[in-house]
Amino acid sequence: MTNRLKETLRREQGIVVGLVLPRVHRLQVEEYLDELALLTDTAGVGVRHRFIQERDSIDPATFIGKGKAEEIGWVVDHEQLDVVIFDDDLSPVQVRNLEKAIKCKILDRAGLILDIFASRAKSKEAMTQVELAQLQYLLPRLTRQWTHLSKQYGGVGTKGPGEQQIETDRRVIRTRIAHLKEKLKAISKEREIQRKGRKHFTRLALVGYTNAGKSTLMNLLTKSNVFVEDRLFATLDATARRLAMSPGQPILLSDTVGFIRKLPPGLIASFKSTLAEVTEADLLLHVIDVSHQAFEEHIHVVQSTLEDLEAHVKPTIMVFNKIDRLADRAMIGNLSRRYTNAVFISALRGINIAGVIEKIETLISHDVGEETLVVPQSEYGIISKIHEIADVLEKTYEDNSIRIRFRMNKKNAEKLLKLLGRKHFSAAS
Repeated sequence: MTNRLKETLRREQGIVVGLVLPRVHRLQVEEYLDELALLTDTAGVGVRHRFIQERDSIDPATFIGKGKAEEIGWVVDHEQLDVVIFDDDLSPVQVRNLEKAIKCKILDRAGLILDIFASRAKSKEAMTQVELAQLQYLLPRLTRQWTHLSKQYGGVGTKGPGEQQIETDRRVIRTRIAHLKEKLKAISKEREIQRKGRKHFTRLALVGYTNAGKSTLMNLLTKSNVFVEDRLFATLDATARRLAMSPGQPILLSDTVGFIRKLPPGLIASFKSTLAEVTEADLLLHVIDVSHQAFEEHIHVVQSTLEDLEAHVKPTIMVFNKIDRLADRAMIGNLSRRYTNAVFISALRGINIAGVIEKIETLISHDVGEETLVVPQSEYGIISKIHEIADVLEKTYEDNSIRIRFRMNKKNAEKLLKLLGRKHFSAAS
């Protein structure tokens, strides 16, 4: 193997950095760095070292202080490392000063997440959303020092529009941002048209912290093959599949992008068309990795994000996943008392998936009623529509008409009544 090929195959190596302030516990910062290390691994970078600095306040010049920056710089130079990633947002001034002390790429958490999204985006919509978020992130940081992204280095932190846009002026970037926003508006209109065709469905949406197991659960419930990977942000695009239950209660289940603490605000704004699956859902399935030591904070992050989307008041089933990894099963009893609509499963092992379906049926069953109508046999379209959106229980042929007894939800009943209103069909007594 040539030296050049070895260099191509070599994985980037880096350092993650956290800051402990007076009101923040060190254990919490260590936990945040664990997650940052997972994000870094997802981006294709190996974490060689972790640095935690304790300060009374953030250093406005270097974030962590000149001495600690020089210490990290020495390690980077000595071990020939590629990148240093901070767990908090850095200002352009801090980045510039850190680059003087640390001779490698400097990234913050938001930049890293954007980089991961750029590498994971597959559809036209996701790529447009990510590029918009990246440019909005880049615009206030468009200073001379950022040319290192395109000229001196490759790898993490350089994907997406960085190489093309870093040497352009703010006016060009603003023009591009305006163009992308218009493009997303057009995509959003297309999605609205698609959603109109799903109005007779009861809409369910999977939400949760990233890597909680949403896609695995979706595959089990819908018998589909949505992409699953044990990494953060494996799924970016909203995926919708039909949930086969009763014909009288057609259900559409959507998987959505996972949430995470300190998610860049630009991403939430950019992904609004994708997250519309959440805002327009009739019922949410909040999937939680109950085996994670910080699962309660994860719940809070998701609920806070749902509040930002104004979707926090929707009926919600709390799906506590990965119970097979629990050392203390007493947690299940405690959590079931704290959360009313809770169900405990292992999506990976297929444990208690029937319990999820039962919970769904229980919550939506009050929307289902039984009706009997007499329809002329000549009205094939109406009869076909009843079969499509209702659970037909009984059909009786009477002269030139059909007496049909069926069950259906309120949403479909309203749709059927509009058709019947024009045709003046009668309800059977």
